[in-house]
Amino acid sequence: MRVVKRRLTFHFFIQYMTIALLLSIIVVGLVILLFWFITNEDMKRSFPAGALSSLVTEINIVDGEAKISKNWEEELKKKNMWFQIINEEGNEIASSNTPVTIPESYTFNELLKIDEENRFRDYHVYTEIDTISYSEPYYYLLGYKDLSYKHLLGLMNNYGQNGKIDSRHKEKVNSELLNANETLHIVDTDGHILQNFGKKLDIQKYKPLEILTRGIDPGMYHTKVSVLSDEKSNLTWVLHSENHLSNEYSNPSFIRNLLIAFLVVAIIVLVITLSIAVWHGIRYGRPIMIFTSWLGRMEQGQYQEVLTERERKRIFRKNGKVKTRYRLYQEVFQAFYSMAERLSLAEKERIRLDQTREEWMTGISHDLRTPLSSVQGYGHLLESDKYEWSKAEIKDMGKVIREKGEYMLELVEDFSLAFQLKNKALEVSKEKVNINIFLRNVVTKYREDRTLMAVNLALVEEIENIQLNISRKWFERIFDNLIMNAIKHNPTNTIITIIITRGSSPNVIEIKIKDDGVGMEEEMKEKLFDRYYRGTNTEEKVDGAGLGMGIAKEIVKLHNGNIHVNSQVGKGTVITLTFPVSIELE
Repeated sequence: MRVVKRRLTFHFFIQYMTIALLLSIIVVGLVILLFWFITNEDMKRSFPAGALSSLVTEINIVDGEAKISKNWEEELKKKNMWFQIINEEGNEIASSNTPVTIPESYTFNELLKIDEENRFRDYHVYTEIDTISYSEPYYYLLGYKDLSYKHLLGLMNNYGQNGKIDSRHKEKVNSELLNANETLHIVDTDGHILQNFGKKLDIQKYKPLEILTRGIDPGMYHTKVSVLSDEKSNLTWVLHSENHLSNEYSNPSFIRNLLIAFLVVAIIVLVITLSIAVWHGIRYGRPIMIFTSWLGRMEQGQYQEVLTERERKRIFRKNGKVKTRYRLYQEVFQAFYSMAERLSLAEKERIRLDQTREEWMTGISHDLRTPLSSVQGYGHLLESDKYEWSKAEIKDMGKVIREKGEYMLELVEDFSLAFQLKNKALEVSKEKVNINIFLRNVVTKYREDRTLMAVNLALVEEIENIQLNISRKWFERIFDNLIMNAIKHNPTNTIITIIITRGSSPNVIEIKIKDDGVGMEEEMKEKLFDRYYRGTNTEEKVDGAGLGMGIAKEIVKLHNGNIHVNSQVGKGTVITLTFPVSIELE
């Protein structure tokens, strides 16, 4: 529960933090959009001044070198403007679209005059100096050819007299200005228009700041102005010409655009909020519906259908992991899923045990029937008065009855041992034993057994002085079962070799029981360690009656070992036992 509680807390914390982060991103995006909008509007109102400010902000000067972006170079070229950056020595460090008449180096007087008059030769120049961003000051110049100013200067020089246009030239000047689609106003000190030539404009009087405003924000007006003052008459000549910048600045309703932007953002936030609400409903409602379905099926006792195939595909990935959308409740899903699996496995185990019990009972009946029949037959013969038996015949009958009784006793002991191993009820007392000496004794026991005269058994010790922590009694039972299995299922004089060798790692040894006998088919090899599987005739005298190999495997497991069989028909069999080494003697 603590894990689920922590996950829920963490989940909702991350969720609300994500929402807060998303809203923050939207606000930051709005601020950036607003900043871009204001900058764009400012540049439209006064492109030269706005463009110069943007250039100063965007261009980075490193080690006295600066690079102008291609976008700015194309924009300046498009508007017939040039740009320069001048260092403290008056030398150019970067430029764009500069005419051949613009020098790469300026004198002291030239820079002062440019800053004072905002003009250089035939060009109107906007300037800005940066003394904060870098260790040395840099001077930025943005210029363009002002033909209107040149025209105004020509009009004043050619037709001006005492600050006005002489009456003799009025018609000529008026015609010239009409052809050029321009307007000339000669204004007194109070802003009154004394003379008016060319195209008519709806201007009766100039306000004190009107000319300055037109110069700062030229994009807001349909005409641009060039101004010259006659110092002697104290009159001002104002020339209006066509303003191309006004076409770019065609939407001055800044407040309206700002309100539209806020409305769009509000709609976006609303859509996001509704989406999150719907997502929450689906995210947390779907698991609850699955829980309800599970509980309903469990109530009806349908344990194997607690999790349907459709629900399993919805919840789990192909690799068995819970999908991200359900990971919040993965402990609950896993608990229900594990419960269903355990109940299903329990049902399968019950069926398997019933089947195994039937097989065991059949096997016991089959194996006991043969020796019991022999005992019963000899008993009837001895009981009958029809025959008179010699002493030797009675001795032979007694031997057969004894052997069959011993066989049945061993059979019962094997079943008892198999039961103890299965239920982990076998008492095992382990001790450290030198396995080399132990196996020599086992081999000697079989070599000296007179009932096994045709057995060819050998021991190969590839490594020596190895100790294992084993139970002598049960460890010997392993080799008794394996050796006897190799003897009784192979022809006479089959060579059986026990090999002690190094395993796949230094801390592992292998003991191999190898024979060159008849081998086994694949089906027999797969079922060799089943608790009741016989690959031989039950009428033969056999140890364990089908349980020997299974008992051997369980005892190997008790000693933390593994057993593996490799066999081919006609090429013999190799049974490999692998054990961890307790102590290796030097």
